[in-house]
Amino acid sequence: MREMNIRPRRLRGNDILRKMVRETRISADSLILPFFIREGNGIEEEIPSLYGQIRYSPDTIIKGVEKALKSGVSSFMLFGIPNDKDENGTGAFDEKGVVQKAVKRLKKEFGNDVYIITDVCLCEYTSHGHCGVVDGGIIDNDNTLPVLAKIALSHTAAGADMVAPSDMMDGRIAEIRELLDEQCFSNTPIMSYAVKYSSSFYGPFREAAGSAPQFGDRKSYQMDWHNGKEALKEILLDISEGADIVMVKPALSYLDIISEVSKAINIPVAAYSVSGEYAMIKAAARQNLINEYNAMCETAVSIFRAGADILITYYAVELTDAIKKGDIG
Repeated sequence: MREMNIRPRRLRGNDILRKMVRETRISADSLILPFFIREGNGIEEEIPSLYGQIRYSPDTIIKGVEKALKSGVSSFMLFGIPNDKDENGTGAFDEKGVVQKAVKRLKKEFGNDVYIITDVCLCEYTSHGHCGVVDGGIIDNDNTLPVLAKIALSHTAAGADMVAPSDMMDGRIAEIRELLDEQCFSNTPIMSYAVKYSSSFYGPFREAAGSAPQFGDRKSYQMDWHNGKEALKEILLDISEGADIVMVKPALSYLDIISEVSKAINIPVAAYSVSGEYAMIKAAARQNLINEYNAMCETAVSIFRAGADILITYYAVELTDAIKKGDIG
């Protein structure tokens, strides 16, 4: 009998077959669209650093959400931009604050048709631009914790479905969970920015939100991008304190971290494709150096292929359209 020469090869067939056997699939339900909410009324202004993105005010955010809902996106993350700031960021937990107003408007207009996640941090609200209370030029981790918990409570009381602390202070998940439970919000989940690197890819966001630090940097509380093992340590600590979902941020330069985390834990893993990643694709596309649509799809799939269950992305609406076309679904 003649020995058969069997060689592995790529699957052959038409587009229907290739889509049928895809290993990585994306759903619109797994996408979260960020919004910047600026204090005031009647505001709809383009963000220079994030081409194609809009700053809204609490009244006009209705338009942005309506557009996204029509495409199939129903989950949104809100970042507030107040008019007034102070050293302790007291505007962040004001019941009449910009995020609180926006949450109330959205819930009144759309009810449970929208899922609202709020960013819990101080950097947009402090005059110094840091994510915690400052004492003598040093970030005071422990005195920041009750402030963060108050912010989370005020967002939840306004109607937020989930809170997402992004500050990277040690112990803040436990502090937030305890206060929410005490105030009868035990069913409100926490999405922790558990692995947030001190990255150069945040630049466009800081311009959009007016949150650049006025002195020093954030390396004392954000993670060193040389470190990988530290990521799992941070993840496990936040899970032990009550985090329901953990996040890796940024995404593209940290696909290895997303992969390792997703294999090690049994709760959902989110990834944030941050402003610098979005802006790079936009800038290259405007110079006709890459195909924006294909690059958008390829990078999103890479993040899910690495192990992410949820993707926070400025391309959420466009990705949902790509899913409808069958290009990444």
